Amino acid sequence: MSSGHTELGKALRALRTASGRTGESVARRASMSAGKLSKIEHCRTRPTVRDVELILEAIGVSDEAKAEFLEAARAEATESTAWRLLRRLGPWKHQQAIRALEDRTDTLRLFQGQLIPGLLQTPEYMSAVFSLPPALPDETRARTIAARLERQNTLYQPHRSFRFLVCEHALRWLICEPVVMAVQLDRVVSLSRLSNVSVGILPLDRRMPDFPMTCFSLHDDRLVIVETFHAEITTREPADVRAYLDTFERFAGAAVYGDDMRAMAEGIRDGFFRDQKRL
Repeated sequence: MSSGHTELGKALRALRTASGRTGESVARRASMSAGKLSKIEHCRTRPTVRDVELILEAIGVSDEAKAEFLEAARAEATESTAWRLLRRLGPWKHQQAIRALEDRTDTLRLFQGQLIPGLLQTPEYMSAVFSLPPALPDETRARTIAARLERQNTLYQPHRSFRFLVCEHALRWLICEPVVMAVQLDRVVSLSRLSNVSVGILPLDRRMPDFPMTCFSLHDDRLVIVETFHAEITTREPADVRAYLDTFERFAGAAVYGDDMRAMAEGIRDGFFRDQKRL
């Protein structure tokens, strides 16, 4: 670990100590374990930019101090965390960390060309997703589903805005029984009626501005999280954020919304119901 990260860990510990807060209370408010916070403070774990931001929010530092610390943390603006590591740490803890980030986001833009977005998923669909290889053990899967369901509460906070773009093939990708997919599409249609939620479908029969190379989420205009097969990548580099914002808006221009979107989703849903009856 570089000397810069060593100094950052020590400085975070000094800030927390000066605030009078215990490690347990800061860790709880930052949605991480006390053990992880201790490792960061004692320079045994390299903190991500997201870790640093959550810790600073939990401590309650001034805007000036926060800006200074985040500038140091952004020295390596792009971070990659392997899924195998997140799996070892506990997938439900990762869901809790994402929830903490979403709670600090006013406008969430999410592009998904692989599966139904997590914030729109039913428990049954989640179970099918987490049963894919390498399948989560039953207890771990149940805890992870519960944590993801808790994340969905943010959809009902009217001061937040959610913009989802989903490729049509993701709505047809059969990873579970047809009836589960049908109920899942009903859920998408229902949530699309919330005043602060926009769901756009990118139809297979319409010319597209680009390829759906990966899925990503934009948290306001400050960071992007990109998911690949092997890792989750986070970047706060302004040029990268702008590139993903531009990409999102280009795809948004090719999507269908409102009643047209719901009619398309309901047509796919009805097809799944017919398939289920034939089984």
